[in-house]
Amino acid sequence: MSDFARSYLGQLRAAVGSRLLLVPGMRIVVEREDGAVLLQLRSDYRLWGLPGGVPDEGEGADETVIRETLEETGIQVLEPKPFGFACDPAHEVWTYPNGDRCHYFTLLYAARRFTGELIGANDESLQVGWFEPADLPPLLPVMRRTLDAYARHRRTGEFQMI
Repeated sequence: MSDFARSYLGQLRAAVGSRLLLVPGMRIVVEREDGAVLLQLRSDYRLWGLPGGVPDEGEGADETVIRETLEETGIQVLEPKPFGFACDPAHEVWTYPNGDRCHYFTLLYAARRFTGELIGANDESLQVGWFEPADLPPLLPVMRRTLDAYARHRRTGEFQMI
């Protein structure tokens, strides 16, 4: 049985099929001192994105974003801080390659402190790496929106609703 099949979302998906699910999520911008951001080449879409995911049963938002980042990249974020919230159905309803659909209600985080070393490929990430914001690889559009919101937050200090 795969990790996804054992997860809360995987078990829920098995019960309801590919029906649209309303799902809490967390996504994080991990930024190095030089401004480079951490990205993963996702195995599902084969496009680059930010680390993130959905909570396991009994898990809080901070715990989720720390766990997901570690699992997907090998990086342990320290002191992740929320900077925004994404729920616009025009951007946060995802149809996966297998036909499953989710409308995500995503708390957006940022972290500039972390430890650890980047990992190689795994079930979720084909590759991970640091990228300069001016020279990003092909991203899922929702990830570009998140990075733009983070840039606005850095300039203004305002919580971003996207």
